[in-house]
Amino acid sequence: MHEMALCQSIVEIVEEEAHRRSFSQVRSVCLEIGALSHVAPEAIRFCFAVVATRTIAEGAAVRIIECPGVAWCMTCSKSIEIARRDECCPCCGSYQLQVTAGEEMRVKELEID
Repeated sequence: MHEMALCQSIVEIVEEEAHRRSFSQVRSVCLEIGALSHVAPEAIRFCFAVVATRTIAEGAAVRIIECPGVAWCMTCSKSIEIARRDECCPCCGSYQLQVTAGEEMRVKELEID
């Protein structure tokens, strides 16, 4: 389960930001997770609660914004939304797609005390 390692990295980011900006508690963490990132939002919620124990982020709520996958069709030159990498272009049926969004996972914002 790579979500555990991802959550450890999220907690490290939160702790670095707490040190840099001098806050003492995190109420919530908002994450952007792309549809093509291979990250399971529910696993992130569970793992974050475990990893955040005894840290500045203990008890923090996790809010997740799911971002759609987007690709550029090299055949018809259109930007399209995709849910999986193996989809074809709904406009022309081509599989020559270049992913342009939806692979990201980032800490978008923190609610702090």
